[in-house]
Amino acid sequence: MTRNVVISGGGTGIGLAAARAFAADGDQVLLLGRRAEVLEKAGVPGALTCAADVGEAAGARRAARFVADELGAVDVLIHSAGGSGQFEPRVERDDPLELLADDWLVNFRLNTLTAVLLTEALKDRLAEPGGRVLFLSSIAAYRGSGSGAYAAAKAALHPYVHDLARQLGPRGVTVNAVAPGYIEDTDFFGDGMPEERRAQRIAETSNGRAGTPGDVAATLHWLASPAAGHITSQIIQVNGGAERGH
Repeated sequence: MTRNVVISGGGTGIGLAAARAFAADGDQVLLLGRRAEVLEKAGVPGALTCAADVGEAAGARRAARFVADELGAVDVLIHSAGGSGQFEPRVERDDPLELLADDWLVNFRLNTLTAVLLTEALKDRLAEPGGRVLFLSSIAAYRGSGSGAYAAAKAALHPYVHDLARQLGPRGVTVNAVAPGYIEDTDFFGDGMPEERRAQRIAETSNGRAGTPGDVAATLHWLASPAAGHITSQIIQVNGGAERGH
């Protein structure tokens, strides 16, 4: 049975890998993202695209209107939009505290608000029973991210997952998050990371390799399947054993 699958950040990286996995099953996929040209070049068979900044209320409403017009119900909602903010426009400031505030606000908008606003905009369209809401957290939510801003923004999703799971559970909707470790072949690190740092990340794993977008996409795909119908309010780590915190 064809499902309607909505994926924010669906044009690149983990979101794109997930889109391809669901499309391969014959599901109708909708890719959301800020850059129309990236969505159009994604090449996911049969996918619809909608350019919208879901980190803003107006963008989330735009996406919700598109869903209402083109899909109706949402069977699977995946939040893959996010990032560390390194590619966002920077405002020149002399005050270091203002710069710090900018960094934290950008990270929460990219990683927390994108997920919360889109979920709330589409909550009444989730299929019931059987709907799935899936968030992308990070290993950083357990161990920090250097500045703390990105890690805090991802960690903020965890209590939202638990609250939403309790709220939507009576409707037969499950809510979970997947927290990847070091994943290669994404735009997250820009042009890449220094080889020494990459080797260190891989050495932390138990299986001796970096993760791939496909590793995370496979987990998302399974969590959206009937086999995972009794799994909700969980944070599933996909990091090769690099982190085992709860």
